[in-house]
Amino acid sequence: MKYLLIIGSLFLFNCYDANQTKMNKDKTNDSEMVSNENTIYNFKVEDIQGNTFDLNSLKGKKVMIVNTASECGLTPQFEQLQSLYTEYKDKNFVIIGFPSNDFMGQDPGSNQEIAAFCQANYGVTFPMMAKIKVKGKDIHPLFKYLTTKSENGLGDFTVEWNFQKFLINEKGQLEKVISPRTLPTDAEIKDWIKAK
Repeated sequence: MKYLLIIGSLFLFNCYDANQTKMNKDKTNDSEMVSNENTIYNFKVEDIQGNTFDLNSLKGKKVMIVNTASECGLTPQFEQLQSLYTEYKDKNFVIIGFPSNDFMGQDPGSNQEIAAFCQANYGVTFPMMAKIKVKGKDIHPLFKYLTTKSENGLGDFTVEWNFQKFLINEKGQLEKVISPRTLPTDAEIKDWIKAK
């Protein structure tokens, strides 16, 4: 009888221990899932007309986020950006432009002036946001996410210049960072858009 009680106690203890291990494992997985929730979907920004643009509305799409400027040597990239957007906008792809005056004051205009410039000179139809800071102590929270490994999970990056491209996958996670000098229509970018 004593023997059966000891065996029974050991059995109950092992079951309890196994359940505790499983519960702890489940808790670990839950916290890992939470840490992987760092996506662009957590951000709301202001568009160039002053309306709220919720990045959560982009779920399921591949997204290129690019900081732009109207008076830069790279400004003609607006033409390739628009061409890329026209080609792939119906294939779950969107470009989001963020004007910034952070590099040698190359985007000094107001949001209205920037919008008019982009439309008149390049026929821009992809979403343009209000002017923001993409570096420094006043960096916009979205660009802090894009450039900080502890937030984006990919790496620490510096916005090198106007027209740096951040490629976001369909789950809202940063997947690649492309140099400002790489044209938007480059094969590397097109191949990324087309990849399943």
